[in-house]
Amino acid sequence: MQHLGGDATAPSSAAARTLDALRRRIISLDLPPDTVLSRSELAREYDVSQTPVRDALQRLEAEGLVEIFPQSRTVVTRIDADKIAEAVFLRRAIEVEVMRQLAPVIDDALLSRLRTIVEMQRALAHKREELGTFHELDETFHQTMIAAVGFPGLHRLIRSRSGHLNRVRRLNMWDDTKIGRIIDDHTGVIAGLETRDPDKAEAAIRKHLGQTIATLDTLRAQHGAYFKD
Repeated sequence: MQHLGGDATAPSSAAARTLDALRRRIISLDLPPDTVLSRSELAREYDVSQTPVRDALQRLEAEGLVEIFPQSRTVVTRIDADKIAEAVFLRRAIEVEVMRQLAPVIDDALLSRLRTIVEMQRALAHKREELGTFHELDETFHQTMIAAVGFPGLHRLIRSRSGHLNRVRRLNMWDDTKIGRIIDDHTGVIAGLETRDPDKAEAAIRKHLGQTIATLDTLRAQHGAYFKD
């Protein structure tokens, strides 16, 4: 990954790639809370100048995933329960409305695509090395429904506010019960949409989006060092 002099799009492109890579590592807990991030070391690791790294870290700070101490250090933040509640509220507000708009008009092609995503998740359910892919399919499932009602940018908004939520989801993603529940919930959402009944579709998505909050106290007890006091 090299910066090409004279290419006006290169810095932003490098920043976008660096941002995506760092966000994935933080959310996957490869860079756990309290990790100190060195701008110069990250620039060497990603083979970019320090400018894209600086821009990426500023974006991550806006998303609440790092805290920048000027002239000192940058640290991966601890998981914040209040930010999780905020993200769940935002997701619920958006995705409930998506269900209500989508259910009456959904076509067989979109239902088939959603089923395919779930079947791909089912195939990966017991493959620990595919955890990242399973999580990406989870995001794709929701993104597909949001895009179908004509507002694809809303998924980017959700993602930008869901860093703390996604990290806590990763803490127990490989609990067999959790994996099975995600697949069952997605299947339930599809079943709700198949009825073309907005009330049933809404009930399915509400049930699905409430699961993380329900397990938060248990996860906090198990991984206290990862959480903000």
